[in-house]
Parts: sequence; structure tokens; C-alpha cells
Amino acid sequence: MTVSTRALDYTIDGKEYEAFVATPVGDEPAPLVLIAHAWAGRAQFENDKAHALAELGFTGVAIDLFGKGVLGKSTEENQKLIEPFVGDRAMLQAKLKANVETMKKLPEADPDKVAAIGFCFGGLCVLDLARSGADIAGVVSFHGLLGAPGNTVDKITAKVLALHGWDDPMAPPDDVKALGAELTKAKADWQLHAYGGVMHAFTNPAANDPGFGTVYNEAADKRSWASMRIFLNELFA
Repeated sequence: MTVSTRALDYTIDGKEYEAFVATPVGDEPAPLVLIAHAWAGRAQFENDKAHALAELGFTGVAIDLFGKGVLGKSTEENQKLIEPFVGDRAMLQAKLKANVETMKKLPEADPDKVAAIGFCFGGLCVLDLARSGADIAGVVSFHGLLGAPGNTVDKITAKVLALHGWDDPMAPPDDVKALGAELTKAKADWQLHAYGGVMHAFTNPAANDPGFGTVYNEAADKRSWASMRIFLNELFA
């Protein structure tokens, strides 16, 4: 499938951001899938996921939460970048909703068919989108942080798919079980796929730090992407 790509400058609350848009070439707008980035910021990894989604027939948009040109270069920088968002989940949810509404207006996007996927910190972001009651069909969290905010809606309407390494030290099994209980209480349509012997960041080929808990796993990477495809195709059937 032929794919068209472009950078997109946009503004939220007076601050400049830059997204990456990939869409299948055609006459009709395609279902929109936002990609929420990991803790370093929007990078080539997320751009590549947008392109891969476009190859599947979706308009993939790698959004930006930190500001145009902001990209962490170390563990310490990355931690500082996410701290304001993890510490103020209502602010994070508001910014995510603003991104959704902005990207719905793209000419390449079908505003009635919207989902979001996210990786690591981005996994937390898309779960929070669902928790906020955002007007989207579903979300997919890849090795996301799972801790719940204090402001989840009573009923989560977005369908949820969480793809998780069982040996992820950043979201251990107790967190996984808590997520299931949380989503059940909120009457969500949810699925959880846990991969045995798999750690954090299992979709990132550059992840190779067992001491920190981030290790690429090719099998889990392929299985999780295949599960996402089934989920998105069901959402937009």
C-alpha cells in the first residue's frame, strides 16, 4: 500500500507541538489511530509505528506531548519530562483529549473512527484517555505503566487492550491484576494479554538493559502487533 507522510505543526494552549502523520494514499479519509510516545518524546520509533499503521489502512499520527523539538537523551532527562504528567493526571488527560480533537480535524482522518495506541509512558497515556471518557472507540497499551489516577469515569466506553510483559518490573503482576479490577469496576470492554518471561519495552529493538528491566523480545513484539491488528479491525469493522 502506498503511504503518504508529513510533519504537522500544531498548537495547544499556546504551545507549539509537532506530530508525524502517515496515511494510505486514497480518496477517502481513513480510520484515525493516534500513537502516544514513550518517555523520551516523539521519536523515530513512534514515526515508524505511524507508517506501519498506514500500511494497514489507517491514518497513523504520532502525537507530541512535550513540545516541538523536545526529546530526552538520558534516563534522567526522560524521567524529568514525564514527571509533570504523572504527577497531574487531570492535566495529562486534558492534553490528550486536546490532541484527539486536533487530529480528528485532519483531512486524512475519519473523525467517527478513532483509536489510540501507546508505548511505555504512552501506554499510560492511552489508558488515561479511556479513563477520562474521551470520545474514542478503543485504546491499546503496549508495556504501559498501569497505575490508576483518581479521576476515572464511572463507565469506560472505549474498548481496552493491554499488552504486557509479566516480568515487567515497572508494572508488576499486582499492578496488572489491579488494572483488571479497575476496568471491571468501570464496566469496560477489556482484554489483557500477558507474555511470560517478558520485561518492559519489549517492542523496542534498542532495549537491552536487563538490570533496568527493559529488554526487547521479538516474539512478544510480533504477537502484540498481531493482537493490535485484530483489535483495530474489530473496532472499525
